[in-house]
Amino acid sequence: MKQLLLTASLLLCTQQAQAFSQETHKRIVEDAVAYMAQHPSTTQYQKLQTWSQQLGLTPQQLGEFMGQAAYDVDDFEDTFLCGAITGNCVQAPIWGAAQSIVKYTSYWHFQNHTQGADPHGNDFGGYNYDKLTVWGTVDTLAATWLKGDHLDDGQGGQTGWFGADKSQYNSFQITEKNYRIESHSQYSMYKDFEKIPFQPIDNLGQYWYQSYLTHKNPQLLGFVFHTTDLLQPHHTWTTSDLNHSGWETWVKDYYDHESLNDFSLVSAAMDSFSPLASQSQDIRPLLTQGGALSYAQGGIVLNSQDHYDRVITAKQVIPHAIAMVVHLLNHAMEQQ
Repeated sequence: MKQLLLTASLLLCTQQAQAFSQETHKRIVEDAVAYMAQHPSTTQYQKLQTWSQQLGLTPQQLGEFMGQAAYDVDDFEDTFLCGAITGNCVQAPIWGAAQSIVKYTSYWHFQNHTQGADPHGNDFGGYNYDKLTVWGTVDTLAATWLKGDHLDDGQGGQTGWFGADKSQYNSFQITEKNYRIESHSQYSMYKDFEKIPFQPIDNLGQYWYQSYLTHKNPQLLGFVFHTTDLLQPHHTWTTSDLNHSGWETWVKDYYDHESLNDFSLVSAAMDSFSPLASQSQDIRPLLTQGGALSYAQGGIVLNSQDHYDRVITAKQVIPHAIAMVVHLLNHAMEQQ
């Protein structure tokens, strides 16, 4: 257990990233565990309780630990983009903190429901500036700043001018490969940022879920729960702008005041999902259901900052995010 906590601490930093706020990610997981505790007859809470005891934790402590792991995904140092001229590879733009693009790893956290299949063969692709149907200044600023920049593919791979190569991390052969599940990629897809088809977040979730099934490590399962970004409408309409950061801050600020985690709403949301078959290890169909919900119900928050509009949307997407985690926990406990 000490090793798990050490690993988590190594991933943690203090910066805000582009997703549901990190605090919101953690609260969603904690609330999912609390919901299970209140509904033991309709969830796999007893198995969750047994697992937590085996780990030397209470269910609440386990929820906090997995919630912290969901929080940590925004802090992964696994995605570097390299200058077209300098070959210098960095994990964030220098202007990113002011524009909610703190780390490039956030570009793996989208599932574009405004488009169909992507060049990788996924039913829904991820972030791809060239394929956006809604966008704003932040998207355009990134594409302009990063024009021609490439995904780090290790020393001796793609370079800047005159062979300049300041590789930091082979993101193509590690991160992208991890998220390439049942799809295909060629490095040529990642040579120009403004045309890069990033893998979608459901593949990220599937990778970490497969890792959890192999190791039964609660931190790995917590990483899966970052896929509640699929209930954040900006991540399914796919834009870094259009009130993206402001909406996420509002959700964090009003999470308790507006009772966005109302368990009666979570109970209703539970029925909106088709549960995963216990014998299946592919969780992506459930994740895509969450993405379809936020795309269908949440578009107004891209264009409105009205408090009432935000409350109506948040009372749809947050209970569904909690319900999605409950379904994932139910399935995970059936695999114990």
